[in-house]
Amino acid sequence: MTAVNLHHRVTGTGQPLVMLHGLFGSQENLGAISRLLAEQYQIHGLDLRNHGRSPHTQAHSYPLMVADVIAYMDRIGLERAHFIGHSMGGKTAMQLALTHPDRVERLVVLDIAPVLYKPHHQQILAGLQSLDLATLGSRTEADQQLAAYVPELAVRQFLLKNLVKTGPDRFGWRINLESLIRNYQEILVGQAPQPPFPRPALFVKGGDSDYIQAEHWPVIQELFPAAVMRIIPRTGHWLHAEKPEVVAAAARRFLMS
Repeated sequence: MTAVNLHHRVTGTGQPLVMLHGLFGSQENLGAISRLLAEQYQIHGLDLRNHGRSPHTQAHSYPLMVADVIAYMDRIGLERAHFIGHSMGGKTAMQLALTHPDRVERLVVLDIAPVLYKPHHQQILAGLQSLDLATLGSRTEADQQLAAYVPELAVRQFLLKNLVKTGPDRFGWRINLESLIRNYQEILVGQAPQPPFPRPALFVKGGDSDYIQAEHWPVIQELFPAAVMRIIPRTGHWLHAEKPEVVAAAARRFLMS
């Protein structure tokens, strides 16, 4: 299993805390809570493979992303760290905690469960594929075209952070869109039954999000028997962007308890 050298940003001082973003994101998307937590922790913001400024690869799976993170930790001499992961990053953090429990101190999972999800990004993927980068004239034009597939402005703004200028009149994707589409089913999978993670874990659910449901809790408890749940009212799946102070405070209280 060949690991890639992940792009990263280290800020703050204190106990190490690794931050893992979700699908179509980058370490910048967790920037608000990273800045709030950097007062007490040394934040390691990572771009997962095929995202941000990290390498593009044909393969994309949780075992591979875990191998990338472990390789990063080994490279900088990080024996153990706290982890916060959102969505796909949360599944990566869970997979790492289950397969390498000696490397994880405490685990915070933002709005995702260790279960198989049904496909639900078809419109987003179709919209991103529909953009003809060879003829695209501006970011505004890209937003207008993407609106036919993704009506929510905030979601479009999030997605179009991946659209970067590659020349005076040319655009390209920062994400590896082709690989993410080809490996989409790998992103939906849950974490397989295995010896549970013995240390504390906090699952933070967006009050208006349906990513964590009541029937998921037994699965969570089976794999993470020391888990507790916190619900942030009036937030959706991007709870860390909607209420960063509340999410950061919940994580801080848990990590310091």
